Parts: sequence; structure tokens; C-alpha cells
Amino acid sequence: MAKITHALLSVTDKTGLAEFALGLSKLGVELISTGGTAKLLRETGLAVKDVSELTGFPEMLDGRVKTIHPRVAAGVLAMRAKPNHMASLAEHQIPLIDMVVVNLYEFEKAAAKPGVTHEELIENIDIGGPTMIRAAAKNYQDVAVVTRSEDYPSLLAELESNEANLSATTHWDLAKKAFSTTAAYDAAITRTLEQIPTPVAMPDRLVINVAKKIPLRYGENPHQSAALYAAGKHGIANATQLQGKELSYNNLVDLDAAWQLICEFDLPSSAIIKHTNPCGCASATTLAESYRKAFAADPISAFGGVLAFNCEVDAETATEIARTFIEAVAAPGYSNEASAILSAKKNLRLLVVAPGGLDEPVVKTITGGYLVQSADRKPYIRSEAKVATAVAPTEAQWVALEFAWRVVKHVKSNAIVYATDGQLIAAGAGQMSRVDSVKFGASKAILPLEGCVVASDAFFPFPDGLEAAASFGAKAFIQPGGSVKDEEVIAAANRLGVAMILTGYRNFRH
Repeated sequence: MAKITHALLSVTDKTGLAEFALGLSKLGVELISTGGTAKLLRETGLAVKDVSELTGFPEMLDGRVKTIHPRVAAGVLAMRAKPNHMASLAEHQIPLIDMVVVNLYEFEKAAAKPGVTHEELIENIDIGGPTMIRAAAKNYQDVAVVTRSEDYPSLLAELESNEANLSATTHWDLAKKAFSTTAAYDAAITRTLEQIPTPVAMPDRLVINVAKKIPLRYGENPHQSAALYAAGKHGIANATQLQGKELSYNNLVDLDAAWQLICEFDLPSSAIIKHTNPCGCASATTLAESYRKAFAADPISAFGGVLAFNCEVDAETATEIARTFIEAVAAPGYSNEASAILSAKKNLRLLVVAPGGLDEPVVKTITGGYLVQSADRKPYIRSEAKVATAVAPTEAQWVALEFAWRVVKHVKSNAIVYATDGQLIAAGAGQMSRVDSVKFGASKAILPLEGCVVASDAFFPFPDGLEAAASFGAKAFIQPGGSVKDEEVIAAANRLGVAMILTGYRNFRH
């Protein structure tokens, strides 16, 4: 047990500080503080010693120098169990500091401000704060380092019940949080400054340091532990859950796949995902109609799936959703009527998602390291596509092909999508050969394939895939091209009288 007699308080976020400091004062702890923190504490009637009284120097250089001083650092770093440390403090009349309460300049908030200047960024890099935090954390066995305001109530309760002492376990827990705080702070600075003066797609050093948002019951399987870590304000990781059971690891993976797909479209659109692949997707003039079209593609697979919508869910759409068992729904919002309808489905998870975050780099783990790539956000431009066949697509086929091309990039490779204008008919996903994906997709089709279009995420390596799709009724194709057998594939298309366009780029998703 380590008794707290002197506490240094210097914080940017002053949430809950006055109550915490009052509790410390009642326990006989002498309060030492700086600048605005000291002013706040005095305004609440607390006796506070300025750091300048301890150091013998005023705060200087526009506040850049406050706590960086041997008389502060020594009081924090002195190890109580070492006689020579204590003798040095006595010789120089330096008091021990037993608690450091510090949080840091809001660098990320400053960096996010529109039009922030280089000078503002640099000025918002805290120096004294991280120094004090690291010093106290290094000497954790003797000094309690407090970096999070949410810890104030539990710390105060422990101090009050133990005569101003904190346990060794508490000291160690606080130290770990402190090092995590400075690591996250340095990571934010590194990420931001790496983009100056020119944004860098792939930095020399990968910096990932985000806070745990929620623990998860388990991972993909019950024997795997898991948690959700969230950065920023956008996307599925930062969604607000309105109702329903706790989200699972697999729910979140599927919801993210659904959300990424639905963000491809401007018209009211619906996506139904099962095991990260779309089993339904459609666009229409109303959201309810788009959902009915998406559901019609594969009602069996839709059972127990997750949904995503690109606009507010209304009452008509909610009524359609409520007709079957759905695990979770992601949308920008829900009307009051829709919320009331869906609230009857107690286990249905409803998420409100803030658009954005789609341009973030994609990070995957492999044994021993990480793979990082830019997001697949290449825009499709019709004028850049090439009609490769004697027969050109009709306007209706062009529209259907463009819809299919947006969907196929969200199907696991090898990927084949059968579609009509604004409606996914069937998908062949994850097969070891492209012709197998063609055949598997057709075998899943419930709606008629006659007259549909086909999108392939990569080139047809042989004519067999195109020939098989045409035998099922496909009349127009979109694919990247680039195979050594392109001419054979084009010849097969011409022989069969179907249209085919080449985009010049592929859309693999492994």
C-alpha cells in the first residue's frame, strides 16, 4: 500500500476534476497544480500550491514550460525504497509527489479542425504532460498516475476506504493505462505529421493504436476471445446500437460487408449479407421496393442474415423486415414509426451508422505481420469502358452491367454476379475456378436468369465461363479483360450473339 500525501494535477479535460480534487483534499492530500487547472480548483474553494512555488520558477514561454523541472521530476521519480534517492530529496528540500493527475492537449481534435495550420499542429503537441505521465508510470510502485477521468470515482472510493492508500494492483493498472495513453498520443501525432506536406498512402512505419470500445463474448468461434476497437466517428465500429442483443464478432464482420456494399449506391438501396457475401441487393425508387427486390433473390439465405440500407428506414420497409428473422440492421437512421415496428423484434439489433470512413486503408493480419492496402474506391466511368463485341449493350443492359459491377467487388473471389437493372439475381462466390463460380451462381438462382447480365470480378481465363453463363440466359457481360485468351473469349461472345464490355481493371476481394 502506498499513501498519497501530495498530488500534482494538470489537465486539459477537466471533467470531474473538481469533485476528485475535493475528495483528495478531504483526505489531507496537498494539491499542486498549474495554470487553468489551478484556477479552476481555487474557484471551487480548494487550497492549491502553484508548481512555480515548488520549482522557484514561473511558468514561461507561453506555457510551454510548467512542470519540466528537476524539483518536479525528482519528486515523481524518487524511489522510496532507495536511501540515496531519499537523501537527495532531503538535501535539496524536494517534496515527494505521490499522485500525478494529467491528461494531454487535444491533438487529434486540433488536427481535425478544418484549415488547421502547420504551426497550430505543432503547438498542440504536449511535452510536459507526457513527460510527467511517463515519469510517474515508470515509478508506478510509489506514484499513482491518473490519466482518465472515468477512474476518478473508483480511485476516490479506494482512497477513502484505505486511509489515502492505493493498492499495488491499482498502481500497476494505472501505469498500464498511462503508457497506453502516451502511446496513443504519439501514434496520433505520427499519423498526422506523416501526411505533411504530402499525404503518404503507405507510411514507412505502421502505427495502429485505438481504444477498446467493447469486449465481445467471443470471436468467430466460442473458444476465441475478441473485442471491438474503434477509431474515428464513422462506420460500423462507431455505430450506435438502438436495441437488440449484444453484437457478436461475426455480426460486426457481416454488418461491415453490408455497409460497404450499400454505400456504392445513390438510389434507395438494400443489401442482405450472409457470411460476408451478398445474397440480395437492389436499388429502386423507394427503400421498401428495393428491399422486396433484394429479398426476392434468395429468401432462404436471407433468413438470419444482416441488412444495410443507404437511407432512413421508413415504416413500409420496417414492416417488410419484420416478416422474417434478421440478425441485425445498419442504416443512417429510422423513422419513429419504423422504430416502433422493429422494437417488437426484441432480439433484432438495430444500428445507426454515420456515413464516411470508406477511404481508410485496409489492414489485414498475416502470421508475423500485416498487409496494408488502399481502399478499393476506384470509380467506374462508362466512357473508359470498352465494348469488345460486335453487339453493343442496350442502354438497359449498360445500367444493369454497371449495377452488377458495383456489387461484384463485394463478392469473394472468384466472383460472378447475375443481375438485372437494379437487382442482384444470384452470386457465385469463393469458388476455386471461375467457371465453377458461374455454375454455382446459376444453381442458386430463384429468379429467372433469361435476359440477365453477368459481372466477373476478374477476367475469364477461358471461354467456358462465358459460354456457361450464356447457356443459363445471360445476354451481356462486364469483366476486366487482360487474359491471354481474351480474343478467344471475345470470339465466343460474338458467336453466341452476346454483348461484352471490358473495364480494364479488376475487383478482387479475398
